[in-house]
Amino acid sequence: MYQVQKVLLGGAVRLLENLNIVDTISFGTETDDFAALNNIANIITDEPREFSNLLREELKQGISFPKAREKALIKYLNDDVRYKDILNNSNNILGVEYLKALKKLKSNITPVAIKREKVYYNDNFIVDDFASATAIRKMLINKDFQDVIKVVPRPCYETLLKEHELGNIVFDLQRFEKEIFYTLRKMTIDQIAELPDVNEGLENTIKNAANFCNNIKDFINIVKTKRYTQTRIQRILIFALLGITKKDIMNAKKVVPYARVLGFNERGKMLLSGISQNNPKMEVITSVKRFMDNNTNKTYKRMLEIDIFATDVYTLGYRYDSMANLDYTKNMIMI
Repeated sequence: MYQVQKVLLGGAVRLLENLNIVDTISFGTETDDFAALNNIANIITDEPREFSNLLREELKQGISFPKAREKALIKYLNDDVRYKDILNNSNNILGVEYLKALKKLKSNITPVAIKREKVYYNDNFIVDDFASATAIRKMLINKDFQDVIKVVPRPCYETLLKEHELGNIVFDLQRFEKEIFYTLRKMTIDQIAELPDVNEGLENTIKNAANFCNNIKDFINIVKTKRYTQTRIQRILIFALLGITKKDIMNAKKVVPYARVLGFNERGKMLLSGISQNNPKMEVITSVKRFMDNNTNKTYKRMLEIDIFATDVYTLGYRYDSMANLDYTKNMIMI
């Protein structure tokens, strides 16, 4: 999971950097100790020898990479009180990755951390009209729309209500259960081994579990260990479903990500003009068909093919209409 998360987040930051119009990145955290986040980011970016040795020792214990890194950092920094709580929270970890990506690029983009208030990442309750995304998803599943309207902006609420009525909201991987097991049972062990995040013989465990399980929850319980977390396994399942390989990830790291425009208003129109002026070589996709017809970069083509296929698969989770090729037939939103 960690390697793939680095690629995805690093790619997002590289995209913003290459737009040449971005001066600030803002992200949520569970702490207001920005200096601590920055200290951690410096260490995992520079990787001092002492820290690397500590990390290797922790990994030998058979624990997951995130946990091993957390323990190694606390030992290296020699401050359990200050850093343990920071490294135990998801948004803090994500914030560190933003900072690391900016440092690796030697970017001039300014990071701005905003402390979450009252509720945290996985909290399932409302506090003074504040709720986590996890809680909001739970409200939608339970059709608690009177609670949803309290915690999201009105336009967002109206969109969620409309899409819920249309059956177009997909809440979890269980909606694709049959497709996932079909895919895994069809794949060879060697093909599973080529999925990102699969190593150390995990492909054999995945294949065996896929042959004997009929639901996602049982599958995850069989496959997960101290080293292979539930989140990592879920990502592997998505990679399998979409046909994403280790080679795809490595090739994606070698190019500047394209910018795909889904919609814009007058302000956005000005920003698009700014991108074309500041970086004329930047690939900005406003028409999927035109790009696929004219593009000669094989990596970009493969990336966009995955993007298009992901939409086609996602619509299989719709309750009613499930049409393919929406990337070609749905126009950009212009406000």
